[in-house]
Amino acid sequence: MALGILDRFLERGVRQGVLELARPDGSLRRFGTPAEGFPHVRIRLTDKGAERRILRDPRLGAAEAFMDGQLEVEQGDIMDLVYLLRANARWDKGGELKEHTPLKKVVGKVVTLVDGINRAASAKKNIAHHYDVGNDLYNLFLDIEHMQYSCAYWPSDDITLEQAQTAKLAHIAAKLAIEPGQKVLDIGCGWGGMAIYLAKHFDVSVKGITLSEEQLVLARQRAVEAGVSGRIDFELIDYRDLAARGDKFERIVSVGMFEHVGQAQFDRFFRDCATMLDDEGVMLMHTIGRMGGPGSTDAFTRKYIFPGGYIPALSETVEASEKVRLIATDVENLRLHYAKTLREWYKRCVANKEAIVKLHDERFYRMWIFYLSGATAAFESGGMCNYQIQYTRSRHALPLTRDYITEGEKVLLGA
Repeated sequence: MALGILDRFLERGVRQGVLELARPDGSLRRFGTPAEGFPHVRIRLTDKGAERRILRDPRLGAAEAFMDGQLEVEQGDIMDLVYLLRANARWDKGGELKEHTPLKKVVGKVVTLVDGINRAASAKKNIAHHYDVGNDLYNLFLDIEHMQYSCAYWPSDDITLEQAQTAKLAHIAAKLAIEPGQKVLDIGCGWGGMAIYLAKHFDVSVKGITLSEEQLVLARQRAVEAGVSGRIDFELIDYRDLAARGDKFERIVSVGMFEHVGQAQFDRFFRDCATMLDDEGVMLMHTIGRMGGPGSTDAFTRKYIFPGGYIPALSETVEASEKVRLIATDVENLRLHYAKTLREWYKRCVANKEAIVKLHDERFYRMWIFYLSGATAAFESGGMCNYQIQYTRSRHALPLTRDYITEGEKVLLGA
C-alpha cells in the first residue's frame, strides 16, 4: 500500500523532468519525461522507514530522511530534487504541492496563531535558535563586506553577491530619503551591515537593535573596524521595549525582521513603529512575503529553522499598518531577487561543506542545505517573494515622484 501511495504522488507530481527512485529492495521506478529546463534526478531510499516517514508528512519527512541519510541523492543534488518537485507545480500557474489534508491545514493555522503570540521572552529564544548558532557559520556563505542575511538586489546578472548586497543597501537607503543630522532606527540590525552603511554614507546617528547576542557582539566590532562606532549605538533590546521607552526617530528601517514578529503581533509592531516615527518621518520595511493570501508556516521551517516565524501576505501587512494611519507610499515586489541570492548562498555552503560539518556535524549541514534548497524553490516556483514597503505618517514627507530613488542610488553607487 505504502509503495503505491508514493508512486501515485510522484506520478502526479513529476511530469516534466525525470525522477528516478531506487528502493532498498533493489527496485527502480522512473517518473516524468525529459524536458528543457528541468533536471534529471536519481534518489535512493536506504531503508524502508524512509518511505513511511515521507508519506506521513512529505516536506518534513523528506527533510528528516535526507538529514538522517535515509534519502540519498545519487544524480544531481538536493537543490535539483526540490526544484524538480516545485517547478512541476508552479504557484503562478495555479499549482501547489498537495501534501496537506484539511485537518493538517487547520492545525497549521492554529499553530501559526499560537506561535504568533511571540511574547518578548519567546521572541529572544526564537531568534537565538537561528542566529546564535555561531557567527563562523554565516561568515562562510554571506557577502564579505556587509554580512547581509537577507535578499540582495540584482540590477544585472553579471555582478557578484557582494555587489548585489551593496546595491540592496543603496536601494533601501535611497528610499529612506535621508537628511543630514537625522536619527535612524534599524530594527533587527543583524551584524550591523545596514547601520554601518548608513553611518558611512550619511551624516546621521543610527540606533541598531537586535535580540541576538552573537550578532550584537560582532556588530559592535564591525562598527569599530569601519570607523563609525561613534555614530552607531547597538543595543540588545526588543522593539516593544524601545517604543515603551519613548525614543523617536526621523527614519526607521527594518530588513528581514518582520518575518519574526508573528501574525498575532502585526498590529503591535506597526503601532510601536508609528509611535517611534517622527511626524515627517519615513520608514522602509523589507520582508519576505506571500504572493497569495495569509497562510501558515510549514512544519520543517517551524521545527528546524525559524520557530515562531511567519511569512506575511501583503494584504495582512498593509491591513495592520492602516490601523495606525501609516501611509504605504511605495510598494515593490522583488520577485526573483531572493532566489538568486539563495542560490549564491547554497553554492558557498556546498563549497564549504567540510568547514560547516566541522563547526556542527553532517546532519546540520544536510539540514542547512535542504533549507536553502526549499527556500530557493519557494521563490522560483512557489508563492514566496520579497516586499519593500515604504511608509510615512505625512503625505507631504516625500517628493511627488519616484525620481529621487533612482538619483539617490546613482550617487551612492557612484554611477
